[in-house]
Amino acid sequence: MPKRTGRHPEKALSAVAVRAAKPGRHADGNGLYLEVDPTGARRWLLRLTIQGKRRDIGLGSASLVTLAEAREMALDMRRQARNGGDPLADRRRAQRRAPSFEEAARACHDEHKASWKNDKHAAQWLTTLETHVFPTLGPVTVDAIGTPEVRDCLLPIWLKTPETARRVRQRIGTVLDWAAAKGFREGENPVRSVIKGLPKQKAQAEHFVALPYAEVPAFLARLRETTKAGPMVKLLLEFVVLTAVRSGEARGARWSEIDLVSKMWTIPSARMKAGKAHVVPLSPEAVAVLEGAAKLRTGDDPAALVFPGEKSGRSMSDMTLTMLLRRLEVNATMHGFRSSFRDWCAEATTVPREVAEAALAHALESKVEAAYRRSDLLEKRRDLMEMWADYCEGIIVTGA
Repeated sequence: MPKRTGRHPEKALSAVAVRAAKPGRHADGNGLYLEVDPTGARRWLLRLTIQGKRRDIGLGSASLVTLAEAREMALDMRRQARNGGDPLADRRRAQRRAPSFEEAARACHDEHKASWKNDKHAAQWLTTLETHVFPTLGPVTVDAIGTPEVRDCLLPIWLKTPETARRVRQRIGTVLDWAAAKGFREGENPVRSVIKGLPKQKAQAEHFVALPYAEVPAFLARLRETTKAGPMVKLLLEFVVLTAVRSGEARGARWSEIDLVSKMWTIPSARMKAGKAHVVPLSPEAVAVLEGAAKLRTGDDPAALVFPGEKSGRSMSDMTLTMLLRRLEVNATMHGFRSSFRDWCAEATTVPREVAEAALAHALESKVEAAYRRSDLLEKRRDLMEMWADYCEGIIVTGA
């Protein structure tokens, strides 16, 4: 009688038996089987208990994997399972191809864009990567990207355009975090430590340049008289000042958002920085600006832009307003007029802080305060905006 062995029982398969095996499942021992289909196709199967659960693992076709090779593979997997590992999961990871950075970025973008506040941001998110990252990291698989690769990618723009560089860095990090969550890479995200290998950026100005509020009335008088811009551009700039909104919110305003009867402008959440709809009470002066814009309308589409740009259906660019300020030699930014308004509230009125902050659609820093303040203070804000408009007209304002 043949001897028993620790690895294979008496009925262990032989190379001849593998070739002659009939349809069915044939045991070799220790969980290794040869499966034969009615068609004659032969393949190896290993049955294992992995972390308390029974698993069947295919080891390949018997026409490609010999009996000796199947036994060796089975032995390695049994050892791994006995030591607490998961050979099936490891095998799947090894067989999974990591995408290139560009492939990962586009997939990440597709999954995330629905949660972003507007289409413009979604487009800019991808455009910055196409411009600054894809030329170098685009073809590199995400599992091969480390701190040196990220550093070399960021270095050309790190000091030249700091704000853009910081955004690119954050977006590279988002893509690599996505790749890690999908199982394409392991270890710490290299973006978190890359700044240590980059030169120190100069401190950035924390505040937008603002026109002192005492100069705003004179500025508006000059704006109305200037011939350095068309009437629609001048109306838009005045509307921004009178309503204290962000430039983009005014540039994107549509007639369907305006209620001239109740003198209110409702900005939808999709166009607000905080993602929450904001109602702007309109002063008589702001309504007069809208009436001026209405006279320049070329149609009656309620969804049309209030302050359209030169291209049909397109809003004006922020640069159009900035260039007008430069031509008027005004040392201020468009966003700075919000600061002018806020300074006036604090220094020239007794209006409570929460009313001024609500007028600017600022989110409350205190979560407790935000939870208890359920009113949008609309009527108080209406009084405030009328006081501001009066001030801008040169009327002396006192009280709240």
